Amino acid sequence: MNFSSELDKAPIFKIISQAADELKLECYVIGGYVRDLMLNRPNKDIDIVCVGSGIELAKRVKQILDGDFKLNVYKNFGTAQIPFHDYDLEFVGARKESYRSDSRKPLVEDGTLADDMNRRDFTINSMGISLNCDSFGKLIDPFDGVNHLKQKLIKTPLEPGITFSDDPLRMLRAVRFATQLGFDIDGATFEALTSMKDRISIISQERISDELNKIILTKVPSYGFKLLYSSGLLELIFPELVALQGVETRDGKGHKDNFYHTLQVLDNICVSTDDLWVRWAAILHDIAKPATKKFSQQVGWSFHGHEELGARWVKGIFRKMKLPLDHKMRKVQNLVRLHLRPIALAKEGITDSALRRLLVDAGEDLEDLMKLCRADITSKDANRVRKYLGNFDKVEEMLIELEEKDKLRSFQPVISGEMIMEAFELRPSRDVGIIKMAIREAILEGTIPNSLPEAYEYMVSEGKKLGFKIVKPLI
Repeated sequence: MNFSSELDKAPIFKIISQAADELKLECYVIGGYVRDLMLNRPNKDIDIVCVGSGIELAKRVKQILDGDFKLNVYKNFGTAQIPFHDYDLEFVGARKESYRSDSRKPLVEDGTLADDMNRRDFTINSMGISLNCDSFGKLIDPFDGVNHLKQKLIKTPLEPGITFSDDPLRMLRAVRFATQLGFDIDGATFEALTSMKDRISIISQERISDELNKIILTKVPSYGFKLLYSSGLLELIFPELVALQGVETRDGKGHKDNFYHTLQVLDNICVSTDDLWVRWAAILHDIAKPATKKFSQQVGWSFHGHEELGARWVKGIFRKMKLPLDHKMRKVQNLVRLHLRPIALAKEGITDSALRRLLVDAGEDLEDLMKLCRADITSKDANRVRKYLGNFDKVEEMLIELEEKDKLRSFQPVISGEMIMEAFELRPSRDVGIIKMAIREAILEGTIPNSLPEAYEYMVSEGKKLGFKIVKPLI
């Protein structure tokens, strides 16, 4: 099998071929680029392996390019990298590795092409294409990766216990590739993954979260989460999510399985957004249901306050998973906290004051909140789904009209705490907060507009209720 015509479409390969032949080095493009070439998937990450010095090869490629391309050399790892237009070229010498049982950091030494392919994670990533002039485009496939691509199968090149013991992160990578590509995991490979799941403990949280995020960003992430759950890995890396699993029944009344409901919501929201953090909000929107679950004869099962408790849990989960604790986390918190509000509006009828509060509280997250609420409708009753979606359409139309009229998305009352203190000559105190909150509530209720004359007059009247008089008029 020869891929010279496909490689000719990217002239960089001829340049690498020239450099390799000048240095008399065996040279191959290997791994993910080869896999995706066969799957007709775009891939701008090109891994080049040579039998010899990858750094010397990269230096010669840089000389031939003779352009303003940067060469990054990492001597400790024996690698070099060149950003070339849209491509990221990485050069390394073929190597073999050995591992200690308590670490995924290998002892590395120079090796043959066969040694290099043996150390790779899966057969579909263990294929190479020769770049040398006399064999340009020839496929090297020692582990039957081509057939495994056709069979849509994730399988390790060596005995899976060895592959996963050497680098336990490969267990998550198996699930990630299966999810990204829509492949199955080979039976023996999955059995080894399940039996060796505890080895994941030696992997850093950052690397685990990186793989988890890649699963979340796939088209149907529930597939990956189900694989993680059935293997036992999910219990180890995300026990809070596993706690949602199961249905309890009392007096003939049961609640839905919130684990599978959450995965359905996640899949649903993937249709409308690629935003990782909105997808995280879908994962965490019901995360506190086990902690708030109660049963009563009158109403059956309830989960009162799970949205507020869940929002408070977000920071702890993000911190544990080494996810960013910045505006991205706050977005997830806001969406989890508010995810029931539009649903309540759609159920109970809509008032301007409720819409104003939703606009103010959601702010810039409003569109994502509505996407989450739509995704949260997982009923098997088609008529019920149509009814809720119709109500959401009405809520959205009214929100748009109200936003255009009142400009509440970045709402701040025109009267600030500093203005209240100046007008009444007060120090920071509880009374200042009471007046400020009264003004805010009056604006949101529609009692007064958010304009200075009306708000100022309202401030004066609220101050009088507390026994204060204007000392320094502001208008």
